[in-house]
Amino acid sequence: MSTGENSFDRWAFRTALGRFPTGIAVVTTRGVDGAPVGITVNSFNSVSLDPPLVLWSLQRDSTSLDDFRQSGRYAVNILSSDQAALSQRFASQVANKFDGVDWAWNDNGMPLIGGAIASFDCRIEAFLEGGDHLILLGAVTAFAAHAGEPLIYCGGDYARLSPPEVSDR
Repeated sequence: MSTGENSFDRWAFRTALGRFPTGIAVVTTRGVDGAPVGITVNSFNSVSLDPPLVLWSLQRDSTSLDDFRQSGRYAVNILSSDQAALSQRFASQVANKFDGVDWAWNDNGMPLIGGAIASFDCRIEAFLEGGDHLILLGAVTAFAAHAGEPLIYCGGDYARLSPPEVSDR
C-alpha cells in the first residue's frame, strides 16, 4: 500500500478502484447547439432520498462540460446488460454518438436512451470541486424503471449480474 504522496501509484490506485463493480450509465443533455450530447459514466451514485439527489463526475477537460453547464439539466440512462456497444460508443470520440441509436427527447428536453433499465431526469444543483473532475449534483425531477439486467463493469471488463425483480413499492 502506498503511504507517501511521492510514491502514490495512480495506475495501481485505478486498478484497486476497478475491483469495485459499478453500473454503467450514459449521461445526456442538450448541447449548446441544440443537438443531443452523451457520455458513458460509471461514477453515478445516489445521494439523498429527501430531497431526491444524485451525482456523477465529469473530467474537467471534457469537451462536453460547456454543454452540461449551459443546459443546467441532465438525464442519467442506466444501461441494460445487452447495451455494452452503447457504453463503448458513448465513451468514444465518435462525432455523432446518437446516429443509429434508439433515443427520444423527454418532456424536459433531455435525450433518453431506448432500452435503458432506468432513467433519471435531473436539474443541476451544483458543480462541486473533485480534483481532476467536477461532481455534478442533480435534483431528480422525474424517473422511470424497467425490467432487465444492468450492465456491470468490474476489473476493466463488463460483467453480468441478475438482480431481483424491480418492485412497484
